[in-house]
Amino acid sequence: MVKINIAKPIIEQEEIDNVVEVLKSGMIAQGPKVSEFEEKFAQWIGTKYGISTSSGTTALHTALLACGIGEGDEVITVGFTFAATSNSVLYTGARPVFVDIDEDTFTMDPSKIEDAITDKTKAILVVQLYGQSADMDPILDIAHKHNLLVIEDAAQAHGAEYKGRKVGTLGDVACFSFYPTKNMTTGEGGMITTDNEEIANMARIYRAHGSSVKYHHDYLGYNFRSTDIAAAIGLAQLKKIDSFNDKRNENASYLTDGLKDVKGVVPPVVKEGNKHVFHQYTIKVDGDRDKWLDFLNEKGIGCGVYYPIPLYNQKLYKDLGYNQSCPVTDKIVDEVISLPVHPSLTKDELDTIISVVKEGSEKFC
Repeated sequence: MVKINIAKPIIEQEEIDNVVEVLKSGMIAQGPKVSEFEEKFAQWIGTKYGISTSSGTTALHTALLACGIGEGDEVITVGFTFAATSNSVLYTGARPVFVDIDEDTFTMDPSKIEDAITDKTKAILVVQLYGQSADMDPILDIAHKHNLLVIEDAAQAHGAEYKGRKVGTLGDVACFSFYPTKNMTTGEGGMITTDNEEIANMARIYRAHGSSVKYHHDYLGYNFRSTDIAAAIGLAQLKKIDSFNDKRNENASYLTDGLKDVKGVVPPVVKEGNKHVFHQYTIKVDGDRDKWLDFLNEKGIGCGVYYPIPLYNQKLYKDLGYNQSCPVTDKIVDEVISLPVHPSLTKDELDTIISVVKEGSEKFC
């Protein structure tokens, strides 16, 4: 039985040639390719500045520091996301405050934000989960009303749009990841996008040991720099990301058409006005989710649960004194399964996924 992988990075000859060119140049750390990648990625997103980092996590950490987040501050975010989102808040000495999500999009529920605001709140960290934007207009209105910064965790949303505007341009600053499973990759790496010159300058300082002039250190910074090797891959991937996303959307539409009437299965919801880029194709299922997972894996369908435990229920956060419930999040974590949707899937593989899910519905629903 041939397994259908849940993710598959597409690395072609152009990426290889670009890397070889960098290796032969002798400039393999942060150099001209990084600058070129920053400029072209920012142009593609639609911001003035792009600041590359060594990962999506370090992009978040750097962006929070550049926004002045620190000891004693609170940052409102969600518990239904990867640990890097809230851990990055902890790295700064601030405290994440978790609010619930919308049951259809799995993104932050704007109606829950104001109850979480205190005199310590400094920012709202919005997660653009699975490739779809949160409902940003009310979030931005709340932020403006309370003089809060808005930071987008766009690690999964390269090219996603909200009402015609690209994710990464909607708040004060945004962060992307280029991990191999993402819609585009540099192997590892991250990018900060912003129109705010001060945030951009501080981000560059924090990623380089707190230094803007060599050997002069004004802040406690870090080595969060990227490399020309990574940028060389990114420059090739950036030429293809729109076609990658188009294929993800095509695959997602095919899956949804095949699953829309299947008992006990709810395909992803795309909100009107949004462009979803389907980093993950995530369904909700009735019945015992773990039995579903075992069955899909037995049938050769790569699948995953993103994410099985809310962050506020992780041991790290329990040890920090977190003791809360977000009812929608607590429900969703037991229902979601992500299926393959990547651009390399064939029609036969998509048909197999649909067939196996239908078989699972008959068994478990």
